[in-house]
This record gives sequence, structure tokens and C-alpha cells, in this order.
Amino acid sequence: MARAAVLHAVGDKELDLRDDVSTIDPGPDQVKVKIKATGVCHSDLSTMTGVLPSAMPTVIGHEGAGVVAEVGDRVTGVRPGDHVVVNWTPDCGECPECLRGEPYLCMTYLAQSFSEPGFTLGDGSPAFGMAGTGTWAEEIVLPRRGVIKIAEDIPFEYAALLGCGIPTGVGAVVNTAKVTPGSTVAVVGAGGVGLSVIQGARIAGASTILAIDPNETKHPIAKRFGATHTATLDDLEQTKGLLTGGAGFDYTFEVVGKSAAIATAWNTTRRGGDVIVVGAGAADDHWSQTAFALLFDGKSLKPSLYGGCDLKRDIPMFVDLWRAGKLDIDSLITRRIGFEDLNDAVRALTNGEVIRQVVVFD
Repeated sequence: MARAAVLHAVGDKELDLRDDVSTIDPGPDQVKVKIKATGVCHSDLSTMTGVLPSAMPTVIGHEGAGVVAEVGDRVTGVRPGDHVVVNWTPDCGECPECLRGEPYLCMTYLAQSFSEPGFTLGDGSPAFGMAGTGTWAEEIVLPRRGVIKIAEDIPFEYAALLGCGIPTGVGAVVNTAKVTPGSTVAVVGAGGVGLSVIQGARIAGASTILAIDPNETKHPIAKRFGATHTATLDDLEQTKGLLTGGAGFDYTFEVVGKSAAIATAWNTTRRGGDVIVVGAGAADDHWSQTAFALLFDGKSLKPSLYGGCDLKRDIPMFVDLWRAGKLDIDSLITRRIGFEDLNDAVRALTNGEVIRQVVVFD
């Protein structure tokens, strides 16, 4: 039996923090991981509110790291005792998306997560895992491709962020947008992923990085991570005029997950520039643009799911950037908490009081 945070129904404000949850037995191609640290991400909130779908009841959490506890008979490349990062979109290696070199679009294992529960509650009833993971649990079972081996000297709370926030943000810059040195960048939303976008833009050599957020308390934090300027929605047009002569930015990243934020990003981008959608929005939240503007403004609208990452390739790059002092992971962590603090952590994130909270399991 292990501890796990269970959501019984979409819309529940409180998670059921239990100590009687068991994982399924790992199959021949699966790995059991003892979770050591897991992040509290806005996508977790989106699952609780129904913006991101999940089978119910579900163990929340998708951003985590831990130690391999067991491996199936056919598993190679990892063994018990290895330190690993959870990959919440494991690639099957066989679908058209994988064969095209787009593993972040693979739906094989995500689709299975809606019909194959990964946990059993104390009363014997099944429970699913968010995105096929469920890292707000002490133990989880994953496909072999759902874990990425890492060096043992990387702190688990850092490694957890390598599973979602950092790949999503930095990856959007280096993989999706391919930001060039000397370019101008704007970022709509200065939360945890937005700050990773800002870091990515700084690492890529952008000359101007504007952080846009209505919460002015986030502005000095954004500057700490590399933003050269900040703005609220109220003074955005004036700031755009000062920084770009009114033309707009070469690249604008939407990191909120709202149609209104996409509109802001579009209007902040220069003609011929790139609008990169990073935030996970609701299926019924529609954004529209005129056919005239789509053609004659010449702007490119690019989605960036999971930062366009192949974690097998990109986690070593992120680790190298961290070791070189170019990627600040520690400052992204507002506080380290215990499992029993998860409901309070959900409230704090909902209220915009924190960047990233990390649950550290004993």
C-alpha cells in the first residue's frame, strides 16, 4: 500500500489523500517507479477542472522523478536502482507520428490510459493515472519508454521539473520556434512554464525578452530569469511601441491556455512573425482570425505540445545547460512540501501565489 492523491470527480476542490493505494503489477514491458519528487503543475489543475480529460477516479500528477523499483521481463536499458524522469507522453516507436520523428504527438499510451487503470484503491476498486502516470503517488507503473534514465547526482526535485515544465518551456523555444540570436521575444504568461520559455529565449540569445502578465508581482521574478522588460495587458501596446516601434515581436509565446491569451500573442507579433501556442486550453474555448489576416499578415501559428521534445534526446541537453549554470532550476521551485500539503498546494497554485511547488516523498 502507498500514499496517493485521488480525484474522484471533475470539479472536486479537494483531493482524497489516501494511504491504501496499490499499483498494478508491472507487465513484461513495464517499469515500477518509486516516486521521490513530483511537481504541482497547472496541467494538474486542468485535469481537476476537466479542461484536460481523464478517466475517473484518477491519481493526479504527471511531472515526477524517482527510482526504478521493478522491471518487466523484456525491459532493457534500465534496472532497479536507476534514477529516472517520468515521461508522460512515452513514444511507441511504431505509429505514424513516431516514424515521422514527432514522438511528442504519439497517442498510443495516452489512449490506453483511459481504459487501463494503473492503481487499485483499498476497497478493491480501480483508479486511473493522469496521462497514464499519476505521480502524486509514492509508486507508479509505466511503460519502459515512460522513463528516462538520469545521473544520480541530479536532485530529484530538479529531475521532476525535467519531466514537464522545463521541456515544455525551453523546448518550445529551441525545438518549435527555433529562436535565433538577436531576435525579439514576447511571452504571454509568467508562470512556471512561462519562466522556462523566458530562460530558453535567454539561452537562445534573444536580444529583447518581454514578459507579459497582469500580475505585477511576477514581473521582477521574470526579470530574474532573463526578461529584459515586463508589461501588463494595460500597458502592452505602449511597451510594444517602445521596444519594436509598434511593429511587434519576432516570436510571441502564449503560455496561458486561453483563447484571449492567443489573441494577445497574435496582436503582439510582427507581420511575418511566429505565434507559438504552449498553454493547454479547453476544447470549447475557440479562437478565431479573419482569412484576410491569416494570409496578409504572414504570421505563423505554431502549436508546441510538450515543447516538441524527444526526452531521450533533450533531457541530456537540459542537464548540460543546468551543469553549465545556464539553466536555473532551483529558482523555479517556490517551496518543497510534503504529501499531506497537496490540497494546500492546489489552492496556492490556483491563487497564483507560487511558481512551482514540489512534493518530496520521504
